[in-house]
Amino acid sequence: MHPLVTLAWLLSTVAHKIWALSPEQVSKELGPQLSQSAVISGWDATKYGRWSEYHAPKPGIVLTPANEQDVAATVEYCTSKEIPFLTQNGGHGWAKTIHIDNDGLIISLEQLNSVTFNDDRTEAVVEGGAHVSQVINAASKNNALVQTANCNCIGTLGAILGAGYGNLMGMAGFGIDNILSLNAVMADGCLHTITPEDKDLFWAFRGAGPNFGIVTSAKMKSYPVGPSGQTAWIGQLVFTPDKLEKVVEEIDAITLEPEMCLFMVFLTSGEPDYTPMIALLPFYYGTEEEGRAAFSSFFDIGPTNDTTAETQYAHWNDVTDVFCSKGGYKPSETAGLSRMVPSTWEEAWDEYVSFVSLGGTGASIVLLEAYSLKTARSFGQDSSAYAWRNKVNFNAIAIPWYFDSSLESDAVAWASRLRDLWRSTDGLDSPAAYINFANDEDLSVVYGENVERLKAIKAQADPDRIFNQWFSL
Repeated sequence: MHPLVTLAWLLSTVAHKIWALSPEQVSKELGPQLSQSAVISGWDATKYGRWSEYHAPKPGIVLTPANEQDVAATVEYCTSKEIPFLTQNGGHGWAKTIHIDNDGLIISLEQLNSVTFNDDRTEAVVEGGAHVSQVINAASKNNALVQTANCNCIGTLGAILGAGYGNLMGMAGFGIDNILSLNAVMADGCLHTITPEDKDLFWAFRGAGPNFGIVTSAKMKSYPVGPSGQTAWIGQLVFTPDKLEKVVEEIDAITLEPEMCLFMVFLTSGEPDYTPMIALLPFYYGTEEEGRAAFSSFFDIGPTNDTTAETQYAHWNDVTDVFCSKGGYKPSETAGLSRMVPSTWEEAWDEYVSFVSLGGTGASIVLLEAYSLKTARSFGQDSSAYAWRNKVNFNAIAIPWYFDSSLESDAVAWASRLRDLWRSTDGLDSPAAYINFANDEDLSVVYGENVERLKAIKAQADPDRIFNQWFSL
């Protein structure tokens, strides 16, 4: 390479690395196009930092739109200026596919958080920045239920666009099965309403939505209930390690009825001893008597502690509040499973005990989720872009959680070992990962056989790949 060319390249590279967006610049250029309530600010990690600091984006600017038109204006501005951008509501995505530095911008949807219902409470319009707790609280006040994820602090629509597992899916199907229409800002910088008549886009948004636009609101199914229809039995059952084989056998064998779902968690007792524990979190939509009867086989195994109780809708997710704690590094790995193999989970337990014996790793968690899938599978594999509807029966996640960055290599190796261990007996033809739990998997692992169809739709809807941060097609 010619010396002058080399020098020019070096100068441009250095300039790119030190150049950053400023609030003053964006306010001057974009501000006049935004509503008065829109906010343009510098990056504040304490306010906008995501759940895991591992490979977390650190943009130069955070722009908080006040309405859907602000989102459209922002996308058009970023596109015209070739500014990388990312949309955020809950900030809980942990994927390594996101790359936003100080020359980029985050669109925070926190002001777009309304939840409204029609007169007969059969439909709800959920804005893109509404967290799960906000949707549940609004639904509870309206004597209705809405299918959401099981964690209060995450963005409702962000979770749903990936498929949307949740407590009510045994009765209502996946979150994507409850979407009636979407409002989305697409690559042309315009707001579009996507309905079932938009066959390809409606299919693609429901399972791979972040590749096609920013969903600013969604019209969803809502289920009216009386006061007694907001009751569920939920809590924690603790088992000693010698019972793990029987617990796993029963998870594999039990038929989860529509009212049921179940988590298994490896966790520790916390300070000061960080004693490893095995816990089941059963959920039953109904009374305590009904719940205990439905999960009687687990009580027969002999839990050492039982905190289960009848709980009202607004508090169903209290049991998972540990997952709302931000801070620290969490390079998580996941695997979809068609079956539960006791020897695999006994080996996973040994791996967990060994890892949390390291200083500074005691907050780490292993999670297994199991749901009633009959209703979800009644919609058909081709009804949406979610690839694993008819193949994956369980999702497992290894979440190393530490605050000392020197533990990174140990944590990454541990999570990868668990992922590979689960895959070795997953019972599937090829690896599968739920996109909301995925790290940096190949596209075929998150989108399955849908990759080529999704790429074709992407080529039409977003030919310049404006939306390119979340397992980009």
